[in-house]
Amino acid sequence: MTALATPAGGGAGAALVVHEAHAPHPAKPAIDRLGLWLFIASESMLFSTLAVARFYLAGLDRPEGVNLPLGLALTVDLFLSSLLSYRAVTKIRTGDRPGFLAALAATIVLGVLFIGGVAMEWASAEFGPGTPYGTAFFSMTGLHVSHLLSGLVVLILVYRLGRRGSFSADDHWGITAAVRYWTFVDAMWLLVVFPTLYLL
Repeated sequence: MTALATPAGGGAGAALVVHEAHAPHPAKPAIDRLGLWLFIASESMLFSTLAVARFYLAGLDRPEGVNLPLGLALTVDLFLSSLLSYRAVTKIRTGDRPGFLAALAATIVLGVLFIGGVAMEWASAEFGPGTPYGTAFFSMTGLHVSHLLSGLVVLILVYRLGRRGSFSADDHWGITAAVRYWTFVDAMWLLVVFPTLYLL
């Protein structure tokens, strides 16, 4: 803790006001990590609830019009984006800023492609949101896309900050947190949305 003195009022004989500059709380990194994991846990419950609702509404029925090849392509897209996002973290940990920026940019591009693929799926779906399966399909994919969009916004902000010189090998929690959230969103597609809607 450091005491800083600044003149109050601006006069020559003005009294000094003492400000205390506080160092970050030593437990802050652990609190940040705990907060992120609690948020991820709560969002996991939301996806799980929709997965249960899918079977409640439609049982094991799955329309013939489900586009499995496109679903597989979207799955591969997100898997690659997760690998690239972790590569971005690895690069910044070693101080390789160009490598970090390149990997993060590729992650963002894959995220945009995924959203485009889901839009194609919605436009060409042979079932509507008024059917039991359609209600589950559009609800789950819509929820996932909304999370993906928020993840893209965060990644773009991190990318812009990185280009301006923010983050380093010793200070990269912002990148790590963004990538963990992105990976969570990808995992929800791989483990919940894709198997629930396309395989079962």
